[in-house]
Amino acid sequence: MFYNPVQRHLAIEKLVTRMGPKGQERKYYRIRPARWYGGIITADCVGCGLLCKFCWVSDAVMLRPADAGRFYTPRKIADGLVALAKKRSLDLLRVSGGEPTIGKPHLLQLLDALQGKGYRFILETNGIPIANDESYAENLSKYGFVHVRVSLKGCNEEEFAMLTGAKPNGFTLQLKALQNLIDAGVSCHPSVMASFSPRKSLQALIRTLRQISSSLAEEAEIEELILYPHVIKRVRMHKLKYYTAYTPKRVPPERI
Repeated sequence: MFYNPVQRHLAIEKLVTRMGPKGQERKYYRIRPARWYGGIITADCVGCGLLCKFCWVSDAVMLRPADAGRFYTPRKIADGLVALAKKRSLDLLRVSGGEPTIGKPHLLQLLDALQGKGYRFILETNGIPIANDESYAENLSKYGFVHVRVSLKGCNEEEFAMLTGAKPNGFTLQLKALQNLIDAGVSCHPSVMASFSPRKSLQALIRTLRQISSSLAEEAEIEELILYPHVIKRVRMHKLKYYTAYTPKRVPPERI
C-alpha cells in the first residue's frame, strides 16, 4: 500500500515543528562536521516525508520523529553552524538528517540569520515540499548563497515507488521541484540514487532532465549506496537488489 508523499510531509511537519516566541522551531539532534563537499558543517534535523529503504538515518530518528531530538529556534541553529564552521575553518553549511524544507518559516528564518555572513549553504532536499508549494522556489531565490541539491530517489516513477514505498507520482513532484527552481533562477542540480537502477533507466532520466534544462542533465550527480551496518539490514529486509555500493571507508574521493 503506497502512501501519499505530500500528505506524509505535512503530517511529519506537525510532529517536528512548533511555533515559539521567536518563530517556528524545528527538531534537530546534532550539529557536526562532515567530510562531504570537501568539508561541511551539518545540522541534522528530525523528520522526513519519505521512508527510503536505503536511508542512512538511524531507526530511532527515522521512525520515531516525535521522540527524537529537541526543538531549536532558527537563530540557535544558525549560531551553532557558524560557531563550528569558524572552529573548523570551513565555509560550507547545510541541514541534513531529515528533510530540511519541512517547516518553511523555520528554514527561511535560518537562511535570514545566515545571510551576509560569508558562508555558502547547500540545501539538500527530496524536493517534494518545493513542488507542492508554488512559492517555495521563489522564496529561496532571494538567498544568493544557497545552492539546492535535489536528491532523486531512482530514475523514474517505478523506481521511486520501489525505493520509498510512496506513490509513484512523487517522482514527478521531484522533477517539478527542479523545474520550479530553474524557473525561479535558484542555483540547483539533481543528484540521483542510481545504485538500484539499470543503465538504461539512468540514460532515460538524463534525457528527461535535458527537457527541463540542459544544465540539469550536464550537472547531474550520481549518488551510490553506502553500506553502513544499519543500511545493510534495511536493504536486506526489503530485498533490494543493488548494482553498485561502497563501504563507508572506501567511498571514492570523487564521491565525497
